[in-house]
Parts: sequence; C-alpha cells; structure tokens
Amino acid sequence: MDCLVAMRKEAGLTQRQLAELLDREQSFVWRIEKGERRVDLLEFHWICNAMGQSSSLKYAEIANGFSAYDRIESQKKMVAEKRKRYRPKS
Repeated sequence: MDCLVAMRKEAGLTQRQLAELLDREQSFVWRIEKGERRVDLLEFHWICNAMGQSSSLKYAEIANGFSAYDRIESQKKMVAEKRKRYRPKS
C-alpha cells in the first residue's frame, strides 16, 4: 500500500519503529507495504493512529482518490458559487 509507505515516511518512522508502536514484528509492516498482506479496517485504524493520522480522513482520501484538503476546498468553492447565484438583488 503506497499510501501507508508514504504516511510512514512522512511520520519519519522506519518499518521497525512502526512495528514497535504497533507491538508487532517488523515483517508485519514489511508484508503490508509489499502487498503480501491485506489490512482490515481495524488494523488500518491502528496503523494510522500509530503514525498520528486520522484513519477516517486517510480512508476518505483513498476512497475518493484525492486528499481531504482538496475535498474541503472544492466544497468551499461550490458553496461560494451557490451564494453568488442565489444572492438577492437589492
């Protein structure tokens, strides 16, 4: 899972350090990162929390194909456009 590798590197952790935070062996992290092991939602939550990330935001990024920040910004733009269209004339 490329996103987990990127998150781990962004957090400044080695595979061994992440494994220690998860109370697992280093090979557990290695197998996940190489795609040899799938991660269920609970494990995804634990992994994200160990790296100081919000599992719900990260899941939304993966599921929607773009970051939560991008999604918030696009929603702000849509709201601003709607306000322009429905602003009463004085």
